[in-house]
Amino acid sequence: MKTFTRLSLVIAASLLAASCGKAKAPAQAAALKVGEAAEKAGEAAKAGADEASDRAKAAATAAGKVAAVAKVEALKTAKVAVDSAEATALAAKAAAAKTAAAAKTAAAGAAPAAGVAGDVPADWSVVLKDPSKATATAPAVYKVKFETTKGDFVMTVHREWAPLGADRFYNLVKAGYFKDIGFFRNIAGFMVQFGIHGEPAINRVWRSARMKDDPVKQSNKLGYVTFATSGKDSRTTQIFINYKNNSFLDKMGFTPFGIVDAEGMAIVNKLYKGYGEGAPRGKGPDQGRLQGQGNTYLKAEFPLMDFCKTASVLDGK
Repeated sequence: MKTFTRLSLVIAASLLAASCGKAKAPAQAAALKVGEAAEKAGEAAKAGADEASDRAKAAATAAGKVAAVAKVEALKTAKVAVDSAEATALAAKAAAAKTAAAAKTAAAGAAPAAGVAGDVPADWSVVLKDPSKATATAPAVYKVKFETTKGDFVMTVHREWAPLGADRFYNLVKAGYFKDIGFFRNIAGFMVQFGIHGEPAINRVWRSARMKDDPVKQSNKLGYVTFATSGKDSRTTQIFINYKNNSFLDKMGFTPFGIVDAEGMAIVNKLYKGYGEGAPRGKGPDQGRLQGQGNTYLKAEFPLMDFCKTASVLDGK
């Protein structure tokens, strides 16, 4: 009985061991398969990651190219805009320059043709007594005939030389200002001056009618005609004709506006020079008394003095 029992135990142990060995084999196989699957999954994941990386690099490269092209196009567009702005600015500048030039021409030469005046008043006699009415614009070139006690001469006025002076002189002549006017300051070898009226009432209104200076464009040469001045913007009605080249007057602001030709200067040179410079430096008339007493003073005390009998614009306009 004991022998049978031991035998039974041995047989049972053998069967158990065989059974365990059979069960271990399938588990090992399954483990191998799982490992292989995991390895393949890892390889697949790596391959996917590499592919994704390559695609990302390609996408980045493409984006860089697009950005580079966009930058170039943007620079081109900006350059076109700048060029266009510069062209527009240049065009605007040119237009402004033309406008300014046109305005300057209009202001300095409102009467572009010889013999044509602008803003002519209906009644010139009003201008004689009221300088504020002397607003006519002189022709570009005009001639004035002076009838004197020694003969006649003609003066040619160029508005371009001194627009303000030429306009003032034109208004004075047309208003009849130079009727019976004495050549009160006549200095041999220098100049002859006139333009103080024979009627004190007329002198009173014109003595303060000062006009602004014109830039000196012509020199005070022989035969050139200029307004007298006592300082900045002080010209009124007095003018003088140069007997010689007095160019030193140019720097002092004496602005010629007209000229008497050689034939006319032959008459001008005949005007009486015996009284010379005015008082108190010379024997000639005192300008203060002349302003206040007019021709009554001149003709009583300076009987040899020559006079301008009348002056007129030759074209009659």
